[in-house]
Amino acid sequence: MNILFIGDIVGKIGRKAVKSLLPNLINKLKIDLVVANCENAAGGFGITEKTAEELFATGIDVMTSGNHIWDKKEALSYLPKEDRILRPLNFPPGVPGRGSITLKSANSIDVAIINLSGRVFMGLMDCPFRTVKEEIQRIKEKTNVIIIDFHAEATSEKQAMGYFLDGKVSAVLGTHTHVQTADEQILPEGTAYITDVGMTGPWFSIIGVKKETIIDKFVDQLPRKFDTAKGPWVFSAVVLDIDEKSGMARSIKRLLIRE
Repeated sequence: MNILFIGDIVGKIGRKAVKSLLPNLINKLKIDLVVANCENAAGGFGITEKTAEELFATGIDVMTSGNHIWDKKEALSYLPKEDRILRPLNFPPGVPGRGSITLKSANSIDVAIINLSGRVFMGLMDCPFRTVKEEIQRIKEKTNVIIIDFHAEATSEKQAMGYFLDGKVSAVLGTHTHVQTADEQILPEGTAYITDVGMTGPWFSIIGVKKETIIDKFVDQLPRKFDTAKGPWVFSAVVLDIDEKSGMARSIKRLLIRE
């Protein structure tokens, strides 16, 4: 089966890229399930019900997130009502929403998606390693096809998670840094891995933000309002070919498409 995972969607330009490309990609690549990270989809920070529905209408089946999931206050009431939007599983107990979902793909295969957050250079979270181990044990009773969005800053933490879960899940896909890495691979025990899928948003930017704003902040260290950049878009994603019975990956291919 073929699964498309889209890197962090940033603002209106990122949503435009998805609307422009996704319907055709689903047909051309014979995609059975589409997952996208949406935590920056609404104005560059957070998600709203309106932007979520706009993205679901393009063909996305599940949306993951990360540390910006609560940047729009309405997410606190919206996520408990929308199972298809995940927040990191390793938030403390009692946090609204859910960190994983199992659903049927277009070819009627049960697929589990788990959203995790790293802890290095990130907020205070429960241990993602222990948390995901327990969740996988529960999910394995239903399916072997398991996709992990590991939303983390440190490349070492992402690599550690990849090897920690090698042979236990279908894919460990890094998000958060918005810069696509060139280390896509199948790990020794059959799990697909990439350190960061990249960003779907404004191409001439610094991780989606107006480049002048970020440069000025580095120069003078003064606070700045981070506005999403304008201009042409870039679409970053990976395509996974997964064995439906074993859950192991046959291949992982990067996509980087520019307007």
